[in-house]
Amino acid sequence: MKRTHLCGDIRESHIGQFVTLCGWAGTVRDQSHQMFIDLRDRSGVVQIVADSDLDAAVHASLEGVKSEYCLEIEGEVVARIAGKENPKLATGAVEIRVTRAQILNTCKPLPFEISGQNVTVNEETRLKYRYLDMRRQNVRDILEMRYQLAKETRRFLDGEGFWEVETPLLWKSTPEGAREYVVPVRTEPGKAFVLPQSPQICKQLLMVGGVEKYFQIAKCFRDESSRADRQPEFTQIDIEMSFVGQDDVLELTERLFSHLMKTVKNIEIPIPFPRLSYAESIARYGTDKPDTRFGLELTDISDLVGESNFQVFKNALAAGGQVKAICAPGVAGYSRKEVEELTELVKRFGARGLATFAKGESEIKSNVAKFFTDDIMNAIFERVGANVGDLVLVVADKPSVVAQSLDFLRREMGKRLGLIDANKFNFLWIVDTPMFEYDAEKGGFDAAHHPFCLPNPEDMHLLAEGFSSDKPKSDATHPHAQIRAWLYDLVLNGFELASGSIRCHQRAVQHQIFDVIGLDKDLAAERFGFMLDAFEYGAPPHGGIAPGFDRVVTLLAGIQDGNIREVIPFPKTGGGLDPLSGAPTYIPQERWEEMGLAEIPREEEA
Repeated sequence: MKRTHLCGDIRESHIGQFVTLCGWAGTVRDQSHQMFIDLRDRSGVVQIVADSDLDAAVHASLEGVKSEYCLEIEGEVVARIAGKENPKLATGAVEIRVTRAQILNTCKPLPFEISGQNVTVNEETRLKYRYLDMRRQNVRDILEMRYQLAKETRRFLDGEGFWEVETPLLWKSTPEGAREYVVPVRTEPGKAFVLPQSPQICKQLLMVGGVEKYFQIAKCFRDESSRADRQPEFTQIDIEMSFVGQDDVLELTERLFSHLMKTVKNIEIPIPFPRLSYAESIARYGTDKPDTRFGLELTDISDLVGESNFQVFKNALAAGGQVKAICAPGVAGYSRKEVEELTELVKRFGARGLATFAKGESEIKSNVAKFFTDDIMNAIFERVGANVGDLVLVVADKPSVVAQSLDFLRREMGKRLGLIDANKFNFLWIVDTPMFEYDAEKGGFDAAHHPFCLPNPEDMHLLAEGFSSDKPKSDATHPHAQIRAWLYDLVLNGFELASGSIRCHQRAVQHQIFDVIGLDKDLAAERFGFMLDAFEYGAPPHGGIAPGFDRVVTLLAGIQDGNIREVIPFPKTGGGLDPLSGAPTYIPQERWEEMGLAEIPREEEA
């Protein structure tokens, strides 16, 4: 077998040439003495024709061919009959007149249609027959984009002097927030490796080792509840650099994504990307992952409504809460039913209700009008920038509830009002993120992201001050609560695309961070002693970032719901199962025992 061309590459310039093609039969049309077949390989489709008047044996060899039969054909490239061209195909001006054909393999009846682009079939069936799903053009396009993005990432970082270094997949348990996948060790009964949640520690050790510029398109594993944007096994573009500060990492990342957008999508992305502080992002959008392709920003109206007679607002403010609003353009005429639907949406996030103010030509309509003077309502309209015909939506509650409910309502109204441009790519940075967050259950602080971030140099003094502070840890003014991490998140169209930080590289500082989160020295030594030891051997300042590769592909492929399963070659279901292989499967008891998972005491207990 010697394939001379790919199906999708055949053009008018090939007319008169004899070619050998291999692929799968798409649509098959048997019209008496002529048989037309759309032959497809990964490059595209070309029409082949077998004519019994020209060669009865060839025509007979293709009789009975059905969709998805695997074929090899030889034939002459000829022009299609005038008026029979297919402008929808790149090969639509030509066809292959078959001189020899061989059926390489047959195909059973299909579990779902492959040739159409909008096939309606449940996800589990698609994943069970993922090898068939891949034959669909839109899935192949995504897999090709995935390859192109990986190739261009490597090309860009190679040009920047980075080395691609593999880090271990069998590693020490170093809990980073999510549950780990455990790999028992047969030769060491009772002991286990884990699969890494990220190469975080290894890449820091590479910096200590003098590699200076590292990257890896790395496999990561997290045993956590699956969501549309989560998978137990996922891929990230892992980057780490020595002798850098925050601006250095951000600048490199901006150029990387500008390169990827240009080479893979042919879209020019202006750099530098906008930067928002965490606090400003929460204040304006209710989230640290804002979609800035449309407006509808949150506006604080607490001072305007504080003197009203509306007890709901007054109680919220008295309890330390806030009152915020968004202005939805052109929907002042929403019915009571439509307003009730919006109210139910915000209640999902703990909001007690939704107040509305509709600005008409000559009157104001509100479900709480009796509690407000016209002056207050007009002041609200002016504050939020409402015009005639607009509807102001208001939530009053504790800040977290206000933020979450209005963030969701903002995105929902953006969709309903058609304000979101699917062809727009708005990158931005979220910076000055809190280093620690208070955990009421434990009565102390946790790392807001991970404990290896370096505090913002401007806030380093707060680290020591917090240990001597008399303020309760629950107090938002406690020094540790006010420390900003030297951490940065890259956001694209409302999705977190990457997260990174400047790392702690000094043992004493790392111990202080562990102390804040309640990780004592003995436990820190047990979990991270090897890394802490490394910091004492001339560890350089370093930092990095890790864009989620699957999420990058998802967003660039235009998958609006952010479902990364659509871009992973062999994904798991939302429940973490693999319908194709049936994994995970039961393992015989003798194999468990072989791995030492019978009741074996730890060495210190023996």
